[in-house]
Amino acid sequence: MFDIVTIGSATRDTFIESNKASILSVSAVDRHAEYLCFPYGSKVDLDNFYRDDGGGGLNTAVNFAKLGFKTTTVVKVGSDEVGTAILKDLPEKGVDSSNVVVDKERATGFSIILVSFQGDRTVLAHRGANAHIQEADINLKNIKAAKWLYVAPLAGDSNKVLNKIATFAEKNNVKLALNAGTTGILKGEKYFSHILKTAEIFVLNKEEAMLLTKLPVRPDTKKEAFSTMPIHPDIATIIKRIKSITSGVVVLTDGKNGCWAYDGTKFYIAPMFPAKVKTTLGAGDAFTSTFVGAMEKFGDDIEKSLKYASVSAASVVEYYGAQEGFLTFEQIEKRLVGHPDYKITVF
Repeated sequence: MFDIVTIGSATRDTFIESNKASILSVSAVDRHAEYLCFPYGSKVDLDNFYRDDGGGGLNTAVNFAKLGFKTTTVVKVGSDEVGTAILKDLPEKGVDSSNVVVDKERATGFSIILVSFQGDRTVLAHRGANAHIQEADINLKNIKAAKWLYVAPLAGDSNKVLNKIATFAEKNNVKLALNAGTTGILKGEKYFSHILKTAEIFVLNKEEAMLLTKLPVRPDTKKEAFSTMPIHPDIATIIKRIKSITSGVVVLTDGKNGCWAYDGTKFYIAPMFPAKVKTTLGAGDAFTSTFVGAMEKFGDDIEKSLKYASVSAASVVEYYGAQEGFLTFEQIEKRLVGHPDYKITVF
């Protein structure tokens, strides 16, 4: 019996960093955006280059295994060199590979991650086989006795399996955690209605939350300084709106600004745990999977789970590669002991 089954993407990630990159900020009345820029038509020297396995399905499976859970993953790879390497690597990382699907027609997905001098990144992604997970690819008999199904962001047509996953979880009393991702959220609230009602944990970032609810978050102005409040009123409104369409705990992340959680009664505010950031890729997978794992281990203790998840994410951003910084529960606890001033605000 598996403790946790992850469903999502599998990729080969290539990280590249160049100090020749510039960050261009563009502001308008109703929005602000930043762009990572290189001189057009030029040849750019790289300062760092790194490759590793990645993708939400793989990253979270490896992290769950690191945390001590018996884990398998449903991902789709090509019958190519990268796909073969991923299959070989999984057991070495403590993850069962029997539910990995090999697509003989499509290549394994890959990503090129452009890392800025600030540590943030822009991702160029080729979805490959990731965009074609079908209902027939999920062997329900193999995962029927699992405690949790963790659904990572799905690509393209793979989102069509969500209703089947929700129905399966309901019928078999399997707990479900969902991290929908931008591609799926763009399909709209109705598309997710079944799985949202089933999910015990729903995690998304601020931008995805605004897309899902179609509600804005106003910036600070001279007249209104929302940053002085415990929680921005627009954030609170968005989270409550999302809670009205899902039965579980809602967690909304916002990078260096930390995250918020809401269980229908209390708000929880978690600041970013101290870290020396190399790249932010993988932080979301580490945070979300550690939160789910901690909720399972500590009996749905939201405050404690947010602490553990924040430490895990902070560890991952200190490395190139989305899987390099994963920690055990014991290692996380040691880091928390070393930072007694790190607190979660609850109200």
